[in-house]
Amino acid sequence: MISRRALELATAALTGTFGATVIVSSIDNGIGWSTAGVDAGTFPFLTGLIVLLGSLWNLARGWLESRNVLVSSSDLRHLTALFVPAVVFVAAIPLIGVYLASACYMLGTLALLHRLSLQRSLLIATATPLALYLVFERMFQVSLPHGALGDVIGF
Repeated sequence: MISRRALELATAALTGTFGATVIVSSIDNGIGWSTAGVDAGTFPFLTGLIVLLGSLWNLARGWLESRNVLVSSSDLRHLTALFVPAVVFVAAIPLIGVYLASACYMLGTLALLHRLSLQRSLLIATATPLALYLVFERMFQVSLPHGALGDVIGF
């Protein structure tokens, strides 16, 4: 179970780290005025400062918030069931290419998670890479990753 407080604190820490990183990196570019005008790091510095201050505000508010459960264990299982296959899909693209990976992802997601019939899942899993190929490779002439398998078979 994840409480609202834990999510607020984690988000504030993440955005605060981002803001601090922007501040530190913008100092290298120079902040303030020079003979040429405003230095290159001034705007990123101010933006990072706003993000950091907002994160500190959210950190303080998150600490004071109630400890109500926001994500239950069953909700977390549902999120994991959607997130893990998406990670596997993205990791498979360099190996088998986006077309085969999308077909496998659609088949697995529809047949296993959404419990669609095998015929319908296969139809959609076949139509998805075909539609991707037609739209991107043929219409827009943009090559999507074919992966190592595509290189082996000469695609």
